[in-house]
Amino acid sequence: MESTLRPIALEFADSLKTLNGYSVNTVKSYLVDVLDLIAFLETQKVLDISELDLSLLRQWLWEVSQRNAANSTLARKSAAIRSFTAWCLDRGYLQTDPGQRLKSAKAQRHLPKVVAKDSLDEIFDHLRILAETSDPSATRDRAIFELLYATGCRVSEICGLDVLSVDLGRNVLRVMGKGSKERVVPFGLPARDALDAYITIREKLTPVAGETALFLNSKGKRLGVRAVYQLVASLLADTPSGAAGPHTLRHTAATHLLDGGADLRAVQELLGHASLGTTQIYTHVSVERLREGYKNAHPRA
Repeated sequence: MESTLRPIALEFADSLKTLNGYSVNTVKSYLVDVLDLIAFLETQKVLDISELDLSLLRQWLWEVSQRNAANSTLARKSAAIRSFTAWCLDRGYLQTDPGQRLKSAKAQRHLPKVVAKDSLDEIFDHLRILAETSDPSATRDRAIFELLYATGCRVSEICGLDVLSVDLGRNVLRVMGKGSKERVVPFGLPARDALDAYITIREKLTPVAGETALFLNSKGKRLGVRAVYQLVASLLADTPSGAAGPHTLRHTAATHLLDGGADLRAVQELLGHASLGTTQIYTHVSVERLREGYKNAHPRA
């Protein structure tokens, strides 16, 4: 008997993309986890989705744990499979939902790295000096770094900006976030100055005909996520936090906002978090920073 599991997995992935509006990377992550389960089921001679039950799911999860998988990996895989089995029930492939009772160890939440303000000031000064040469790439890089910190946007959101996404009259960006949800994000005067300088010089990067992207690469096409990651990683490599990658600037922006007294829900809106719980991790960062500062500064700490 030929397995019917893999076609169903691909149908599930397609549903996530077309109906839920998930990004390509998110869909790929879900599919990898579902195919991992299917590979296990096939070793157990289970070839039809109707044979899937809670016992098999638990066996699979135990096998994953034997690969020295972290709690976060187990939690992610469990969540992916719960989505899959719920979808299978909705589509009539299953009569009951075995994934509803599937539990895994809670993911250990590590506090995100945050770059100190004085370290950021050094980087901003360095980028400003490079941009004063009027080199288009240097001017672009400064604008990108300023915007990442000013807005807390994801790197994919910054790379996805078009020229028309920027409203310089109100100092806001129109950003397309996860799940194709659009939001408006403000930015401050330093980012405005950097963006003004880049837009003035953007044509020197010779955009290809019809290219609407705000940030361009050397070929005049939309700048990719990997290039921005490498840029930010190189700039943050020597900071005391040892931070790397654009997401560190997102963490840093959120933490500095809360340190400065920003409302938690306002930060949630700024970052585009669906859940307030996701944003609350930054309150823990702020508390830890306060505790560390107290221990270092108070005579009787």
